[in-house]
Amino acid sequence: MTDHFATPFVAMFEALRMAPTFARGRRDARAGHVRSLSISSSLVTAQVRGPDDTHAFRSRVAVRAFGAAEWARVEDELAAQARYVADLLAGRMPHDIDTVFRTAGLTLLPLSLDEIAMDCSCERWPLPCVHLAATCYALAASFGTDPFGAFAWRGRGRDELLTRLSDLRSTSAPEPDPAPAPEPASLGAVEDFWGTPPAPHPPAPAPRPDLLLDQLDAPPLAYGGVPLTELLRPAYLALPPEGTR
Repeated sequence: MTDHFATPFVAMFEALRMAPTFARGRRDARAGHVRSLSISSSLVTAQVRGPDDTHAFRSRVAVRAFGAAEWARVEDELAAQARYVADLLAGRMPHDIDTVFRTAGLTLLPLSLDEIAMDCSCERWPLPCVHLAATCYALAASFGTDPFGAFAWRGRGRDELLTRLSDLRSTSAPEPDPAPAPEPASLGAVEDFWGTPPAPHPPAPAPRPDLLLDQLDAPPLAYGGVPLTELLRPAYLALPPEGTR
């Protein structure tokens, strides 16, 4: 089955006035007569042996591989949208891949015979011969199962393309906003941290009225063996507190 983006590529050949050649080439491709189809940078090679051939013929189709600057434009367009990268990672060709390449001023597949070169070891004329026609149909069909073949033909292999897109996506991703600085804790928060505020200090005890007696040297006078200071203490304790007198 030919992938949708390869349809114009096939139509380019079918527009030639070589209907019998391409009808036979299409039949040979569908019958599996195209073997060892190989896609590399700028070159497709295949071995084709039709039902009337005594041996296989080598057919080649060449196209210009894109340069580094051209691929950079394409990769920038692909990396700009995550859905393109997701499709390619899943092995699918983005449905609007033609738009991506047009934006970059390119076409993924050649759309004019002026863009390609062909030869075949059968040396039949004119070209394309039936072997080349079969190769072109087989090539277009291969893109339906491996779209990366189209990129490889233009000079960008699967691993290199995905690595480039991954690098571009990671460098263009916005950096996360810095975490906001914590606000200074309010007084209430500090109190909550330490628990219930401490109870107020108890009031200082009122000075004792007899405190003066404790500051005196023991007097030599006594009555009944009781020092004079102890005889006077009840009288001092009976005095009202200072400030109320």
